Amino acid sequence: MLLVAGIAVAYALDRWAGHDVPTLTALAVGGAFVSYIYSAPPLKLKQNGWLGNYALGASYIALPWWAGHALFGDLSWRIVVLTLLYSLAGLGIAVVNDFKSVEGDRQMGLKSLPVMFGVTAAAWICVLMIDVFQVAMVAYLMGIHQNLYAVLLVLLIIPQITFQDMYFLRSPLENDVKYQASAQPFLVLGMLVTGLALGHAGI
Repeated sequence: MLLVAGIAVAYALDRWAGHDVPTLTALAVGGAFVSYIYSAPPLKLKQNGWLGNYALGASYIALPWWAGHALFGDLSWRIVVLTLLYSLAGLGIAVVNDFKSVEGDRQMGLKSLPVMFGVTAAAWICVLMIDVFQVAMVAYLMGIHQNLYAVLLVLLIIPQITFQDMYFLRSPLENDVKYQASAQPFLVLGMLVTGLALGHAGI
């Protein structure tokens, strides 16, 4: 019922926006499909720490970004590519959720990153995915001459790195929730800054 209602709302928004191609409806159907294959066989993406977490990261970042552009502007391939790359930072955020269920995942045969690489290595993979791809966005913003926004993004990355060192890297199993609560708002604000920068650049 919720699926049908969601697709109906997306179609209504397509009509409201005057789309010749029902872009929002397609995004709603695509998002529903990703949510299905995340948990359902035969693909069951959550069995693989890379694919499952990237699906989550793209759902957190790329999919809503695309919907916003499709509704209020023009969804371009440039935005699609940029947000898919930015979703790799979302992959890192999604990995944090795996630390609270390492033993259960191991028993169920789910290949989460903490199961595959161990807790310490997975924690480093997690923070590097978050930081590296945000720094890449800083470089991109500088490349399109949005230097003020690039500086603001750097200032938001610094506290994330601080909390990574204070909480997550030292004890990921005990501090995963505390780390998310303290660091994730800066990631969300960073995405807002990036979106504003792209809008200011006319992208």
